[in-house]
Amino acid sequence: MSLAYRAVSWNRQKRLYDIVLLVGLVLYLAVFIAAGLRWHPQATIETLIIRALGTAALLLLHLILAIGPLCRLQPRFLPLLYNRRHLGVTMFLLALGHAVLSLRHFHGAGNLNPLVSLLVSNTRYASLSGFPFEILGLLALLIFFILAATSHDFWLAQLTAPVWKSLHMLIYPAYGVIVMHVTLGALQAETNPLLAVVMAAGMTVVLSLHVAAGRRERKRDRETRRADAGGFVEVCGAGEIPEKRALIFTISGERVAVFRYDGRISAVSNVCPHQNGPLGEGRIVEGCLTCPWHGHRYFPDTGAAAPPFSGKVPTFVVRVRQGRVFIQTTPLAPGTRVAPALIN
Repeated sequence: MSLAYRAVSWNRQKRLYDIVLLVGLVLYLAVFIAAGLRWHPQATIETLIIRALGTAALLLLHLILAIGPLCRLQPRFLPLLYNRRHLGVTMFLLALGHAVLSLRHFHGAGNLNPLVSLLVSNTRYASLSGFPFEILGLLALLIFFILAATSHDFWLAQLTAPVWKSLHMLIYPAYGVIVMHVTLGALQAETNPLLAVVMAAGMTVVLSLHVAAGRRERKRDRETRRADAGGFVEVCGAGEIPEKRALIFTISGERVAVFRYDGRISAVSNVCPHQNGPLGEGRIVEGCLTCPWHGHRYFPDTGAAAPPFSGKVPTFVVRVRQGRVFIQTTPLAPGTRVAPALIN
């Protein structure tokens, strides 16, 4: 495996993130099972483990779907986005444990292979109350497996960013299948309304966040600015840009990230060539602007990737006049050096 696949290195932040995730999951499973033993003493320990794994996977799935729009609405959540792959793989492992134990528990005592039994024992597809909801769970699990197995830069490089991203958009139809799996299965048998309330709340939160983030980006994309005689448009005051961060503007139909750092301002395309990540939501680290998705780094004045990464992004000519920032509307070729504009 070459240096090209070392974008997501194992650093202190990721170790800490994974420890918090692991501890949180262990606590959740322990509390869930302990509460189940207290309130449902007739339930077997295997049944409680199946439910605990299933609900944990469901909660993580909602969190995964919420992270993207949440980061667009509030940048302070960007560290979650940077570590989302680990969350996705963990969610798949929980769902796999739920599926394997369910298969053994409900289909393991007959003469048929448990998987064959799952596929042929219930064919009431026309019945709402008797629908074979387990098949829906199996379908979603297969999608989660594909997503988890390809959650690595190796597959990103092999498939190319557009194909990889399209593939991982399958998380949304998989979520729809899971909603049907829970609705036609657990919710029909559950007398306690808690699961239904949690499910409805999760769907509402995920949908609301996506709508809010979509509205914000749509409003930004509709912004129009008139260029002056030199082909520059005024975007903001230099002091409005946070130090070592960026503001994003739509110029001539393209999103441009305008960074401020060490008394200077540079502008590049907002699209990271690695995986189309939003560069403007990243920050300047050790002199390089860093994509918030997977940590790819680029020099702000040239748009060229810092080693060991590769790739280049278009740059824009910047001027600062009386404290106001002006960007030339025509992008330069990827990797073209532009002298940063001095604020003072």
